[in-house]
Amino acid sequence: MTNFRICAILALVTGASAFAPPAAQPVRADVALEMANGQKRKAAMKAFGKIAGIAGSFALATTAAPGAAVAAKKTVEVAETAMDAKKLIGAGAAVIAAGAVGMKVLGGEKKQDFLEANPYWDQSAVPVNVYKNKAPFTGKVVSTKRIVGPKATGETCHIIIDHKGDFPYWEGQSWGVIPPGTREKDGKPHSVRLYSIASSRYGDDMSGKTGSLCVRRATYWCPELKAEDPAKKGVCSNFLCDTKPGDEVQMTGPAGKVMLMPEEDPSTDYIMVATGTGIAPYRGFIRRLFFEKTPAAEAYKGTAWLFLGVANSDALLYDDEFQEVKSKFPDNFRLDYALSREQTNKSGGKMYIQDKVEEYSDEIFEKLEKGAHIYFCGLKGMMPGIQDMLKVVAEKKGLDYEEWLKGLKAKKQWHVEVY
Repeated sequence: MTNFRICAILALVTGASAFAPPAAQPVRADVALEMANGQKRKAAMKAFGKIAGIAGSFALATTAAPGAAVAAKKTVEVAETAMDAKKLIGAGAAVIAAGAVGMKVLGGEKKQDFLEANPYWDQSAVPVNVYKNKAPFTGKVVSTKRIVGPKATGETCHIIIDHKGDFPYWEGQSWGVIPPGTREKDGKPHSVRLYSIASSRYGDDMSGKTGSLCVRRATYWCPELKAEDPAKKGVCSNFLCDTKPGDEVQMTGPAGKVMLMPEEDPSTDYIMVATGTGIAPYRGFIRRLFFEKTPAAEAYKGTAWLFLGVANSDALLYDDEFQEVKSKFPDNFRLDYALSREQTNKSGGKMYIQDKVEEYSDEIFEKLEKGAHIYFCGLKGMMPGIQDMLKVVAEKKGLDYEEWLKGLKAKKQWHVEVY
């Protein structure tokens, strides 16, 4: 291969994230390769044999596996007709797929089992507060992408951070972020802000060396100015949403154990209730149980039921991922949305998260009676409405709500993380 071709491929691969969709669908390499068959498969393998050694590692390092799967079909088409760098450049996004699919060609799909406890469900060694405020960890941003549509209420970003495998965490934990600079009022460093981690322990690229955050940019609308007041914007959320690849992030943690999944019984049902970016820990759960080749995924026989409340369809987060799980695992995954500006509840009012949960209250109470775990994550304002609704339902069933709730907490079936 000429120097021109090598340089061209490297240039494409190192800029691969430009071709990936903002909310790319995470599909494993084996799924991507299944798009090819017969002569197409052979052509693809021949092509990847030549470029995977160069492009493979760079593609996986610079863009998450999701982008690879999206581009896989195009790669196969290119492999049929093109073996030169010029046509690969013309294909553009095809090179992204070389990393993930090339891995399959060169050595087979790798299981996500190298960060597991023994047995995998043992939580006795869950890492907690390994890095603290006075000695934080320095991570580097891999990518920052807006993941909501133009009509969403505000901007939400998905931020992938490289920790080189030195900052392990479990699904359901949080990272602390210390924004740069000092506070105007006293000149002291900014305090730590906690963000639920939005990826599994293996990260979006499944290398075990990255983690992701789901962050909504906090802004303040001033009624007098009739504009956003930059003096009152969220310091940390704006810092994170403005980051670029290579930017450093000071981090603490991992924090918390209240949102961990109890995996010892693979038939356990998980009921996950979120508003907005409270979806973050559940994305980690769902990737672990359905997207990755983990011991937990291989054993899981229960039902994971996700409720998400947002303002409108443009504000939905990771919907493409959840729809794929729903399609592939209809017996093990359920999905319900509460869109307050697009749907109405049974009384004709706006559909909030508590209204959507109430629609299935009988089934939810039954599942909880049988040992299901219920999780709540999002703005703290979500909880009063939910608890009022649950209390009404409990009383209709002849239950003492406080005793019922006390029982769930005693059995560790009730998990809350609000902010």
